[in-house]
Amino acid sequence: MRPIISGLFALVLVAAAIPPAAAEEAPGTAQGAIRGVIERQLQAFQQDDGAAAFSYASPMIQRQFRTAERFMTMVRRGYPSVYRPQSVEFRGIEFNEGYAVQEVFFLGPDGRPELALYFMELQEDGSWKINGVRMTAAPDAII
Repeated sequence: MRPIISGLFALVLVAAAIPPAAAEEAPGTAQGAIRGVIERQLQAFQQDDGAAAFSYASPMIQRQFRTAERFMTMVRRGYPSVYRPQSVEFRGIEFNEGYAVQEVFFLGPDGRPELALYFMELQEDGSWKINGVRMTAAPDAII
């Protein structure tokens, strides 16, 4: 029985060491790049710089909204916690073949906690772009 458990433990360690199949960067490096993209977009929102904020959106999102002005209108109306957060905390991230989902906890302008799921897409040039954001009820209010 003991050799089976040891063998399973070794298999888990080996599996954990295997990098994501389609990611061109190590997860730690990709995680930093993803966080940087989100942080730069949040900074652009704070400065009302629609062109900069729109530049971090994926090609699909850019095609959908066509202009930075339309994109900013959507963010102001639909994502007030992202547009004007009181505070921001980066949480877990999951990688899957050229895609990643980054959790970001927001305390909105009204003081309401929300958890955003940022759907990130690896581009052909190796950069990451935001391919959508889904807001969910925050599991906790600790920031």
